[in-house]
Amino acid sequence: MSEGKKGTVRKLIEFQKTNNPDVFNLAFGDINEKTQDFDDLAVTDNGDTEKVLITVVHAVFLFYTKYPNVFVFACGSTKARTRLYRIGITRYYQEMKKDFYLYGQIGDNFVEFEIGKSYEGFLVQKKLL
Repeated sequence: MSEGKKGTVRKLIEFQKTNNPDVFNLAFGDINEKTQDFDDLAVTDNGDTEKVLITVVHAVFLFYTKYPNVFVFACGSTKARTRLYRIGITRYYQEMKKDFYLYGQIGDNFVEFEIGKSYEGFLVQKKLL
């Protein structure tokens, strides 16, 4: 849920299977109340971006309790959203790297995530103890 200046907006976080059985796609967006469809292009602008991103990170942690050996891929539905995800990863990078390997997508390649670089998408892998 997003709760803020524009009211309450239902959100959906979904981990979708891909053609690669070791990779899941992280889908995230609003639920259209009229159609019940998932909308990853909606701009909620509810003033609670930080809370929403923390909720997504929490969902990733929960997902890895069931599927510890897979990768999770995420990219924004727009360049601006991908940039927002990069900013969120950067903000929590020191904490995230304790539990996850983080990679950025450049073209068809994935490289170790570096703060300050632009990426087309992100790949996350849980560190196994």
